[in-house]
Amino acid sequence: MNEPERWHLYLIRCADGSLYTGITTDVERRLREHQAGRGARRLRGRGPLSLAFSQAVGDRSRALRLEARVKRLDRRRKESLIAGELALPELPA
Repeated sequence: MNEPERWHLYLIRCADGSLYTGITTDVERRLREHQAGRGARRLRGRGPLSLAFSQAVGDRSRALRLEARVKRLDRRRKESLIAGELALPELPA
């Protein structure tokens, strides 16, 4: 039996200090893609990029819902999440 894919939510910090939120099954691969300009258009030309936060969040559906919630957080709350002062928003199973 195949193991279900494990999805991660991640935040990337751009050179200008802005934060980008995304989801993936392989954080290191996705960061390399972003750094090579093959990721989201919003990150192109905004390097160097660094991984600020990542956390395994379960299946794709949960990852998508968490991504939407984190994208709505203000910068202060995103920084608190990165610093470990705030947990990811709780979602029903």
